[in-house]
Formats: sequence, structure tokens, C-alpha cells
Amino acid sequence: MKLKWTDTEDIAIALYEQNPDTDPLKVRFTDLHRWVTELPDFGDDVKASNEGKLEAIQMAWLEEYKANQ
Repeated sequence: MKLKWTDTEDIAIALYEQNPDTDPLKVRFTDLHRWVTELPDFGDDVKASNEGKLEAIQMAWLEEYKANQ
């Protein structure tokens, strides 16, 4: 199953797995957008994101990051 922008938790887990030492709050949204679209399982329209979706992904990633520190 391919990831969509609305798969916030799954995207956050994938980002954490690829970048376990990266503080999500230090990632610019432009970089976050690129990293999400470069995930191997990502299959949504790259232009379908918005600030709200990116922020939700960032916050879910932050929860993963905090839980594993």
C-alpha cells in the first residue's frame, strides 16, 4: 500500500526510521516535503501537500522522536 499525505503516523514512523537522530523541529518544511516524497512507499500527488499536512507529519514525527530518545 502506498503512503498518502493523510497517512500521518505511517509517514512519521518512516521518517524517524530513516532519520533517527534528526530533531523534526529543526527540519524546514521544504526539506520535510522532499523527504516525504522520497520515501520508498510514498505514492501520493507531490503537489497535494499543504502547511497543515506537513505540520501534522512533523508533530507525529516529533512524538516518535521523543518516544525513542
